[in-house]
Amino acid sequence: MKDKEQKIIEYMDELFYNATCELNYEKDYELLIATVLSAQCTDKRVNEVTKVLWEKYSLETLSKASNKEIETIIHSVGSYTKKAAYLIEIAKRLIKEQNKIVPNDREYLESLPGVGRKTCNVVLSNIYNVPAIAVDTHVERVSKRLSLAYQKDTVDKVEKKLMKKFPKEKWSKLHHQLVLFGRYICKAIKPECENCKLKEICKYYQKKK
Repeated sequence: MKDKEQKIIEYMDELFYNATCELNYEKDYELLIATVLSAQCTDKRVNEVTKVLWEKYSLETLSKASNKEIETIIHSVGSYTKKAAYLIEIAKRLIKEQNKIVPNDREYLESLPGVGRKTCNVVLSNIYNVPAIAVDTHVERVSKRLSLAYQKDTVDKVEKKLMKKFPKEKWSKLHHQLVLFGRYICKAIKPECENCKLKEICKYYQKKK
């Protein structure tokens, strides 16, 4: 690991040593559902929605719900028509095919509607401690600003570069740390550059100066 990467790790540990997922869940499938809902939506909003969802539904009743019923509850998360259909189908398949268990099986999880690589990484990392870096908008933004990836890189390319630059045992924790860093400090609008200890290695800050 190079000096720059070491500096990033140390600063992330200083800021967010106990970083964890900010999505609320009690059961494995609740995290899966919440992560599907979180696409293009804040964790705060998702937590508000899932609180209502799980007060009204279990996995069984969700699998039998109408799209309209679920759309009414999740309306505020965006793309609610698609997401309602995803949630119902996921519930049906977990009951029918997995005895309500979210399996430690990337291929299966990515076969579920609305579940891409990022969602799968979040679920496997949090539930099964599988080393993974889920690249959401925050992780992508921070990675590109710190020149860990190129601006033109896809999220898959960013993930591969981060996995190459940082030790495997750091991946899952670093993912959460970069999410929080991007959410609260290295924000898309008005990032807190002046107070950031990484500003001297930040391409975004250098350009801004």
